[in-house]
Amino acid sequence: MTYQTLLLDQTDAVLKITVNRPEVRNAQSRIMLEEFDHALLSATDDDSVRVVIVAGAGDHFSAGHDLGSPQELADRERRPYPDGIPGAYARSWNQNIANTLRWRDFPKPTIAQVQGYCIMGGLILATACDLIVASEDARFSDRTVRWGGPHVQFASLPWEIGVRKAKEYLFTGDWIDAREAERLGLVNRVAAPDELEEETMALAHRIALQDPFALRISKFSVNQMQDEMGFRAGISSAFQTHALSLAYRRERDEKAGENREGGIERAKSRDARFGDFGNRG
Repeated sequence: MTYQTLLLDQTDAVLKITVNRPEVRNAQSRIMLEEFDHALLSATDDDSVRVVIVAGAGDHFSAGHDLGSPQELADRERRPYPDGIPGAYARSWNQNIANTLRWRDFPKPTIAQVQGYCIMGGLILATACDLIVASEDARFSDRTVRWGGPHVQFASLPWEIGVRKAKEYLFTGDWIDAREAERLGLVNRVAAPDELEEETMALAHRIALQDPFALRISKFSVNQMQDEMGFRAGISSAFQTHALSLAYRRERDEKAGENREGGIERAKSRDARFGDFGNRG
């Protein structure tokens, strides 16, 4: 299949799926999410694939949800969700929870190869992978509280870095740099920018040497342990809190006279008081 938003390249037993929207910092449109879901599903029964690398083209892994690129706006017009909160709820669930849980449970090892921005939806995509290899210039952030919400839809950060640190980074919206992410356990390895691809591929090939069934049941076992500790129930429950905030944020934006599609301008306005919009330091 030919994809509009993805590049696929296989080297031996390693399939690399690259989100190819560098012009919008790999923001995640509905088309991109659907294509990624299809590509991963297609790799499920492909015995030639043992490991999948997930990457982003250009300088950034992903700046998050697509808030209004021409592709996204045209797609919303062509395939609209129902109006109001029910439609927003369905769209948010389908594009951020149902699919992300499928990606997390994909029966083969996945590695996120992260450089530059890994924000919001980018953080969702990266944390759905089993491992994360980050460039030294990688920066992670969930800035939802700055938008008037509790956290991103797939609220895995407390599981990734612990409750207290998750609260700190949610309450502030501050960046987690690559070395701090490694220290906290969010990232497995950190590489120099010019060595990121090589190191990620080397790790993927090393994992691919293992027996594929052993890898599959190892991943299942660890995910199941996490689920027994409440991960899946917690993710689903936290989404309801996120959904509850939709009405509040919509009401707040309307009172402020803000355009729902003006994502970049709203981000600038939202982050101005913190002095860190567009600043990866």
